[in-house]
Amino acid sequence: MKRIRSDLSLVFIFAFFTLFWTGFSDLVISKLDRQIDLSSPVVRTTISLKIENNGANSVSEILLPFPEHQAKNFAFISAKISEGKGKTKDSFDSIPVAIATPEGMPPAMTWYSVSLPKELVKGGSLTLEVKAVFTHILRPFPEKVTQADVQLVAFQESAHFLSPYRVKFQSLAIKLPEPKVESYTKLENTKFSGSELKYGPYENLPPFSYSTVVVHYAINKPFAVAQELVREIEISHWGNVQITEHYNLVHAGAELTGEFSRLDYQARPHVRGASALRNLVAKLPARAHSIYYRDEIGNISTSNVWSDSAKTLLEIEPRYPMFGGWKTAFTIGYGLPLRDFLFQSEGKRFLNITFGCPMSDVVIENLTVKVVLPEGSKEFTASVPFPVKQSQEIKFSHLDIIGRPVIVLEKTNAVPEHNQHFQVYYKFSNLSLLSEPSMLIFGFFLFFVACVVYTHADFTISKSSPSYLAKLQWDEVQTTIQQFLNIMNRCLILHDKLEASLRDLSRTGDVQACKAARKSADSLLKELPKELKPLLSFLQSSPQAVQITPKVEELITKERELQEKLMLKHSTVVEAFEKKSGARDIDSRVAAVQQKITLLRQEVDDLLEVIDEI
Repeated sequence: MKRIRSDLSLVFIFAFFTLFWTGFSDLVISKLDRQIDLSSPVVRTTISLKIENNGANSVSEILLPFPEHQAKNFAFISAKISEGKGKTKDSFDSIPVAIATPEGMPPAMTWYSVSLPKELVKGGSLTLEVKAVFTHILRPFPEKVTQADVQLVAFQESAHFLSPYRVKFQSLAIKLPEPKVESYTKLENTKFSGSELKYGPYENLPPFSYSTVVVHYAINKPFAVAQELVREIEISHWGNVQITEHYNLVHAGAELTGEFSRLDYQARPHVRGASALRNLVAKLPARAHSIYYRDEIGNISTSNVWSDSAKTLLEIEPRYPMFGGWKTAFTIGYGLPLRDFLFQSEGKRFLNITFGCPMSDVVIENLTVKVVLPEGSKEFTASVPFPVKQSQEIKFSHLDIIGRPVIVLEKTNAVPEHNQHFQVYYKFSNLSLLSEPSMLIFGFFLFFVACVVYTHADFTISKSSPSYLAKLQWDEVQTTIQQFLNIMNRCLILHDKLEASLRDLSRTGDVQACKAARKSADSLLKELPKELKPLLSFLQSSPQAVQITPKVEELITKERELQEKLMLKHSTVVEAFEKKSGARDIDSRVAAVQQKITLLRQEVDDLLEVIDEI
């Protein structure tokens, strides 16, 4: 603060000399009202100036000076005017404001020139509405606090508006976040009421009047500052605009000193962490979809989304509450329907979308907006309603050949007032949309052609080589084994039919039907060994089947034994039914046979599984 006061002393010195310069004497500010909003970390000043031209010449611009400590933290300025009185009063939209360098002015000030839409003639008057936004102008005092302390800041301003023109009547109102203040500078006509501090009115002040005031007050809102925000807007003519935002966030308020207690914070978060950053809310377009929130670790689940016909609200919470000096990094992304943001005009397409950060509580120190255009775009330009640094680069993505052009827009000290619509114009041929599908079709076509060639090509060195002959023999063995397994499965099916006939016999008592099923199974089972004989002979003679032949022979033996036991069981049950024996008597007579059948069936199944694996 001592350094700022020394700079202001230089302003007074230069102001003394400018009193002898008559360049500004034609204009007089008849009434000036200032309102400064200190309810958030971003300081917003609204200035209403009623200006009269008492000179003989017309005036085309109005100069506004700002002291050095404000100019270096300057973020945004806009101006509107209304001219005349009563029914003849004309209003205008925002008018151009640019940095100016008037001759003979003190170097400790930065000047802005407001260009009037039409000259202010002799005797004319107008009302100028100026809105200025400053960041990093509130200084934490003290700079370090404990978890239980409130966050105090100091703000310095002048009770008199720094102007090169004579001011007849002026006042200043400072809005605070709470109806209490630690301390403030008391001057003539000072009043503190509610949460508003008023200075003035002051009358007939000469040019460059300056009276320092300092306000020391509590503000428990987090100072969320994105040291870097990279916002990538990727246009796809297949119907989507994908937006990805990478944040490096820091709490720029009073730094936390001492230990952090999670228990105290959870018990009384508004006392033991009043200025901590708990969450952020991003206002997205109404039809935003595919929303995600993640960091380097992965997806962060502490987020909520609400949407209606006008907007979509995304509430995100960091992995931990952020106190002064703490940092975090995260990424949010979402998709937007292309037809809501891409339009055509005069043979060109143009993207119309907002520039800044969707979070109104975040100050962006370095904002980079990258607009990724479709591959093949030409004659691309960007139109931004405020000064930015522009450059171009190339980005390669899936199936790109020459890459996608990227328009890079850079802005420092960005605030919510910069979240205005901007446009990117470019030319793009619809035929370019066919390039990627054509590449995919051609790629799949080449793949299938390669597969066809591979399956039909003969890559063996010689068909008489031992390895080739061994492969042919093994293929024949595999074919024979498959045929053998099919015959065995048929045998097992016949076994199941015999078992089923016995169940039907116990249910219906029809002995003749059971005998008919037995006769049919006998005839089929007698034919199967004839089919097995040549297959078994081939396996016994093939050197490639040395390991599997014993298993095959064992399986045939076990199947025959199983077949015999089934026939014995069948005969026994049928005979008992003919003699009209009871169910218990039948079960006792076949119990031993049934036990043997169960064991044999398990052994047959195990052998089938072994042969199948080989």
